[in-house]
Amino acid sequence: MSTLQPPVLAIDNLRVEYPLANGSTFTAVENASIVIEPGEIHALVGESGAGKTTIGNAVMGLLEKPGRIAAGTIRIGGKLFDPLTGSAEGVVLGRDIGAVFQDPMTSLNPLFTIESQLTETMRTHLKLDKAAARARALQLLKAVGIPEPERRLKAYPHQLSGGQRQRVVIAAALSCDPKLVVADEPTTALDVSVQAQILTLLRDLPDQRGIGILLVTHNMGVVAQIADRVTIMHRGKVVETGPTAEVLRHPKAPYAKALIGAVPRIDARLDRFPVLGQEGKGRAEDARTALRAKAERTDTIADGTPILSVENLCVDYVTGGWLPGSTGHRFRAVDKVSFAVRSGEVFGLVGESGCGKTTIANVVSGLVRPTSGRVVYRDAVVAGEGGARRAGPLRQAIQMIFQDPYSSLNSRLRIGSILAEPILFYRLAATKAEAARDVDQLIEAVGLEAEAAQRFPHAFSGGQRQRLSIARALGARPKLIVCDEPTSSLDVSVQAQILNLLKDLRDATGLTLLLISHDLAVVRQMCDRVAVMQRGRLLEEAASETLFAAPQHPYTKELISLVPTLDRIRGEIQAA
Repeated sequence: MSTLQPPVLAIDNLRVEYPLANGSTFTAVENASIVIEPGEIHALVGESGAGKTTIGNAVMGLLEKPGRIAAGTIRIGGKLFDPLTGSAEGVVLGRDIGAVFQDPMTSLNPLFTIESQLTETMRTHLKLDKAAARARALQLLKAVGIPEPERRLKAYPHQLSGGQRQRVVIAAALSCDPKLVVADEPTTALDVSVQAQILTLLRDLPDQRGIGILLVTHNMGVVAQIADRVTIMHRGKVVETGPTAEVLRHPKAPYAKALIGAVPRIDARLDRFPVLGQEGKGRAEDARTALRAKAERTDTIADGTPILSVENLCVDYVTGGWLPGSTGHRFRAVDKVSFAVRSGEVFGLVGESGCGKTTIANVVSGLVRPTSGRVVYRDAVVAGEGGARRAGPLRQAIQMIFQDPYSSLNSRLRIGSILAEPILFYRLAATKAEAARDVDQLIEAVGLEAEAAQRFPHAFSGGQRQRLSIARALGARPKLIVCDEPTSSLDVSVQAQILNLLKDLRDATGLTLLLISHDLAVVRQMCDRVAVMQRGRLLEEAASETLFAAPQHPYTKELISLVPTLDRIRGEIQAA
């Protein structure tokens, strides 16, 4: 790195405040200092609410009102950031600072082609004519590894895969040769194979272009793989900073040690995930005991008879075909898949995006009708050939926990009403007063206070909302819960709490879990047996210990090899 160039980003004793309605002030970031040199990737990590995204937004001039920079300085390429104007003199977001956000679908306009979105920025900031901007857009798509870039320029965002959309967002961020790129959780929603491709791209950018990257993430494996330096934050304060290998191998701050210890491991199975702070003892344990007493425990069947059987399942989707004379295009999302889930076990379905695992979850839950094949719960056909409309007991027996806790809870209802709904619908309480007591027990069982029943969903963090989504599923007293990516959007500490909670509830009530995930480290820790899918087909099924120790299919081997871990840290690999 050249000593003649100023740092691409220098943050000194930054404090960001939010005035509250009661006249007090909430300090989101306090006395934070970070320096990023040209050609350096600096990771900013911590739990939800640590202040890492607030710093990223402050650097880009995107702080939401009434948030304000109360003290400290931000210099971008040596130029002082003005908190009144939200920018540094001569520094423009899009030209001098590139941004890569978590969800590429919200970063791209669905009404415009990829070409128009890439060329707009270049024609605005670089003053290129249409032909020159198009040529540069084509060059950028090639640089980020988009296949058939000529054709993709004419495509709309919905016509690209998640990984391709994120590559387009990275191309847009690089379109004006910025000195700094702020990447906020750029791989959180991606499966392990696509994540590996995006990380390789990000890792090579500083060397190829001399830019600095501020990487905001909660994924410590990602930090280990691509970051040169790392800063760990907790409750708005920097608790530790330094070279990545030094911080991850020899953390000094107690919080840093605990955060790193909470990362799920793929090389060995633990009885429980290490967590930060308390997991909710006392009342939570009493509430889980009450749930155990109320649940009609589903004991493991001695002869191995499954509680759920998926038999030769096929699911087709038809795109287009709405015009007269048009038949549309038939796409097979699930192709002749069969597996069985035993009572009381955790069965994992893994694979990259588009492999069909979520489609299977939706068929099992009754949200999608199969094209052929069937799903059998105990002796009843609940989907497919020979199946009838699900009666109340079957709907009650199979519940689902969705990936996004923000859209899983009705924003117009209080938590008490949301959780009471299945209790009253399935007549599990004789009176509303009894249902209210059950609601309090459910809330306490997932580690929250009973007063949460009086609040609306927006008053809770992402991790707390996911706990409440679990509570709602438990309210029906199901025998099988389908968990579709239940922790993918959560930081490692909240993820550890949620996964420990699912383990505790399974032990308490004898639940059977069908766990859908692309996080192989989570699957390794949670599942008794695992099935691997690719392009709608089931490739391999085995006990978890067997599959991770000795995978048989080449695709399974590739997936496992791509998982970012703390065993391979960038600084150590480069030194070797």
